[in-house]
Amino acid sequence: MGGPRFEPVRTVRAYERVVEQVEEAIESGALAPGGRLPSERELMVQFSVSRSTVREALRVLQARGLVRSRPGDPNGAEVLPFTPAALHKSMTTLARVAELSLAELVQFRMVLDGSAILLAARLRTEEQLAEMSRAVEAMKAAAADDADGFGAADVAFHDAVARASGNKLIQVCTDVVRSIVLRLISDKIAGAPDREALMRRSVRHHEEVIAAVRAGDGPLAARLSKKAMYDYYAAYVPVNERAALRALLE
Repeated sequence: MGGPRFEPVRTVRAYERVVEQVEEAIESGALAPGGRLPSERELMVQFSVSRSTVREALRVLQARGLVRSRPGDPNGAEVLPFTPAALHKSMTTLARVAELSLAELVQFRMVLDGSAILLAARLRTEEQLAEMSRAVEAMKAAAADDADGFGAADVAFHDAVARASGNKLIQVCTDVVRSIVLRLISDKIAGAPDREALMRRSVRHHEEVIAAVRAGDGPLAARLSKKAMYDYYAAYVPVNERAALRALLE
């Protein structure tokens, strides 16, 4: 039989309605960070629900990083300020659930890093430039026989660049996407027969990027950064998907 296929109707639980209303109050600014929700008893009255429903709603709100609720606290739950950690968790879940391909994730990393280095070249302080340089020197020192140290120094470099960009969203997204990409290919990188050569080539790329940042040439730094990322990751991406990465190099 043709026509649309409908799904069974799901009954919305009472605690979900409580969560929705509190979220809306926080998003609208009616509840500000540092403020307090009414007590459990008052919430029971206002929402006309049981204590167990109120407590379940508070558990969900706390899990989402929106409030902090302490057992036995006579005051209501505290509304928390937004933190990058909450976005980090949401983005990680999105990437897992959406089953993004490695090519899509690497492409997004190239976009993020290119933009971050462009901004950093123009906005960085001398101390931030020094921090990037120290990270590259640490990469160089570790390239021969310390893969873990090399990886940590590489992370430190990109974190320094993201901070120098001055954009918190870039910082969070960079951290999330990098961790997901590395988790997907960590075994392949660890087993690469030419791993030391890859690390040394990566150091040279980073030195070129640093030179462009020091000169304040953002467009050049961005091009070099994206090319370095392509050279490092392209081999792990299916051949028929590499064109999407190369498009960012043109």
